[in-house]
Amino acid sequence: MSIQDVVFGFGAHTGIDEAPELLRMVQRADQDGLDLFSISDHPYIGDRLDAYASIGFVLGRTRHIAGFANVSNLPTRPAPMLARTVTTLSALSDGRVVLGMGAGGLWDRIADMGVPRLSPGDAVDAFEEAIVLVKALSGGGGPVTHHGRHYRVEGIDPAPVPAPPVWTGSVGKKSLAATGRVADGWLPGHAADWLSERYRTSRPVIDEAAAAAGRDPGEIRTVYNLPGRITDRPLPATRDGDGRWIGGSAGQWIEELTGAVLEHGASGFVLFPPGHDAHDDVSLGRWGAEIAPAVREAVAKNG
Repeated sequence: MSIQDVVFGFGAHTGIDEAPELLRMVQRADQDGLDLFSISDHPYIGDRLDAYASIGFVLGRTRHIAGFANVSNLPTRPAPMLARTVTTLSALSDGRVVLGMGAGGLWDRIADMGVPRLSPGDAVDAFEEAIVLVKALSGGGGPVTHHGRHYRVEGIDPAPVPAPPVWTGSVGKKSLAATGRVADGWLPGHAADWLSERYRTSRPVIDEAAAAAGRDPGEIRTVYNLPGRITDRPLPATRDGDGRWIGGSAGQWIEELTGAVLEHGASGFVLFPPGHDAHDDVSLGRWGAEIAPAVREAVAKNG
């Protein structure tokens, strides 16, 4: 999965009673040529499948599609162990994993798991330190010793496989700047898209921090969690009164996403059904077999 490729994925439900449906839908998406599937990581909810156990199981039953937790609940997954998890998944699946990273959101529930509560500032510091440490514990080389504010390792050998791409769900300025310094991609929060105020004000923070760290800002993807309906016929309006994308026909999706890539630098889209609904087979089939290929073709012709 090169940094220049536009990626297409979908967000899947992870209720324990939805496990057979999760596997079936990802296998179909794999056959349809989608690039990745996304699942949430809320280990304090008892009727949810564990994100990383699920990703490992599903990758073992597919051939091409990548998996990622959107995003990993970092406070409950210490960075050295998370490094071992994702490098193992990468080795077993021939690199079909992305590391989604978040600083932690629902701290009341996270603390209920016995995890010490961090202030917002400390949580972001731990988040940046964790990304650096995961990368240090990947890709081979000599033993790693790290004495940080939040993590400490002594002479630990890195895994001999590269770290997967790290995409963050950063929202605040401090977290956005950390993304620019150390991450490989950004998932704008609250399902914001390329026309949103959130994107307009947030992406420059990432770019400025990347440049200050000597990085090329263009190498940091923007991948959108994008809710919307795929309809049989064109809609009179594809955005609501607040300017949020609501969907439309396959042709309307193709036109919108092609423009997002060519005019706004979008580099990936993760489809979610509107509200809390589950994907239906027809819509997911159109997404993988019709919309994604058409956008790729249009971008290739005009890029």
